[in-house]
Amino acid sequence: MIDAYEDPGTPDARGGWWYLWWLVRCQPGRSAAGALLGSGWMVLLAAQPYLMARAVDDGLLSGRLGVLAGWTGVMFVAGSVNAWLSILRHRTMTRVRMDANFRTVKVLVGHVMRLGAALPRRAGAGEVVTIGVGDVQVMAQALTVVGPGVGAIVVYGVVAGLLLTISAPLAAVVLLGVPVTALLTGPLARRLQGAESGYRERQGVLAARIGDLAGGLRVLNGLGGKGLFADAFRNDSQRLRAQGYRVGAVASWVQALGVGLPTLLLAAVTWPAARLTAQGEISVGELVSVYGYAAVLVGPVAFFVQMAYDLNRGVVAARRTVRLLRLEPEPDAGTRPAPAGPAELHDPASGVRVVPGRLTALAAARPAEAAAVVDRLGRYGPTDVTWGGSRLDAVPLTDVRRRILVADNEADLFAGPLREVVAAAHPSDEAALRRAVHAAAAEDVVRGLPDGLDSVVAGQGRSLSGGQRQRLRLVRALLADPEVLLAVEPASALDAHTEATVAERLRAARSGRTTVVTTTSPLVLDHADTVLFLADGKVAASGPHRRLLAEEPRYRALVARDAEESEGGGATGDVAGVVR
Repeated sequence: MIDAYEDPGTPDARGGWWYLWWLVRCQPGRSAAGALLGSGWMVLLAAQPYLMARAVDDGLLSGRLGVLAGWTGVMFVAGSVNAWLSILRHRTMTRVRMDANFRTVKVLVGHVMRLGAALPRRAGAGEVVTIGVGDVQVMAQALTVVGPGVGAIVVYGVVAGLLLTISAPLAAVVLLGVPVTALLTGPLARRLQGAESGYRERQGVLAARIGDLAGGLRVLNGLGGKGLFADAFRNDSQRLRAQGYRVGAVASWVQALGVGLPTLLLAAVTWPAARLTAQGEISVGELVSVYGYAAVLVGPVAFFVQMAYDLNRGVVAARRTVRLLRLEPEPDAGTRPAPAGPAELHDPASGVRVVPGRLTALAAARPAEAAAVVDRLGRYGPTDVTWGGSRLDAVPLTDVRRRILVADNEADLFAGPLREVVAAAHPSDEAALRRAVHAAAAEDVVRGLPDGLDSVVAGQGRSLSGGQRQRLRLVRALLADPEVLLAVEPASALDAHTEATVAERLRAARSGRTTVVTTTSPLVLDHADTVLFLADGKVAASGPHRRLLAEEPRYRALVARDAEESEGGGATGDVAGVVR
């Protein structure tokens, strides 16, 4: 089975069938062992009717008790060996399925990490969750065909050969059973594939809505939109239920055929065998063996139907997985070396110039305009930004990510101990962690948790308030200590007192380092070395906060509006005092 740290290999993304075959090829020894054990297990099941026929004809009918006891002992030994083979087969196939499951999960996680910021623009969160939780298990289950599936084919041929030694017509009936089964189940399997695809797509949409609901419930409550969202969710869930009924209708017929066809085959073989016995063409022992062979075939024929069902579902799941794996990261054609040291960032589209080693603030009436500038400066999307005179997109992306960090105020917080959540991929000592917590004014957050930094935080910080989550994101950004930090609204969810504390400590913590913040808060703007005022996405004025207040009416109106909103939200002091 794949090791947690082992390279899962390069998946075959040409299609669903190719991907399933790749999962088999990744474990050839185990797959071959499963096929061998499955074949041996089923062949020994078919051997029991033959042994019983010998016991009846050679021992029971002739009254030779010793011979009867001997064949009975052979049957017992064969049954015991078969039970042992069954255990080995089950363990082997469990490992085959688990390897396929873990391998696919590892491939998907690695691919999602490579996609990075491109993932949300290429695939919905619900689709990724559905593939990672549901489709992975469906594909793993489909690999059962490797063991019992191969065994079913082998035992079908063995039984047909044994029946041929008894009666050619009986062997013909058995051999015709598989084509008839395929003709009856084929159309249903194709319908099941189509219905399953639609169901999986709808399931992804609903999973995305659940994620949105979990993440934004407090905001929805505040805006009064919970009812509207609940109605949309209810409609989507009803459509998913209707699609599920369509899948169930087809699947029920497949399952019914899986039970009914083997029973019909049993009758189709037993009836002519009984007539041949009455006519004296075969012995009583051979009749018993024919019935046993037919009974043994109930399993393989039922499995043929189940195999078609599992494979069709597995192919649907594999196609969805392959579709995700075919997504490519943003092209990185960068070959030019990054600047040797701190260098100026310039965004021609907005006119923003970020001087190295200084705290720069971007203030815009529309926050989206400032966020768009940050995305270009951080190379999250198409950009004409230059870094030290060279185009940013000409520098290898790994160098950009290593030295320039975009800290979004809604970035994900993963579940785990708080110490690990904020450290992320940048392990640090206790002193550095304490300094980052102090700079983000998050000491009270740590003190409020039962085990401090060792307390376990829920995914997305659901057990914390919006302001607490925002400060923890800032702790994580400061702990990374990037050469260039681009922070989007790092203190927008904080009260005025905490916001002022964060602004003061952030400036001290990033002294001599290049830092850009987007904000319209006068408490933060007053601590910036340079404020760039954006109007319609372009720099309309620049300079210290207090000079812009005196010389730029639009800037003064923007900052005063923000101060009034802060005061209405519970900030202390009058507007003039906040604006300064």
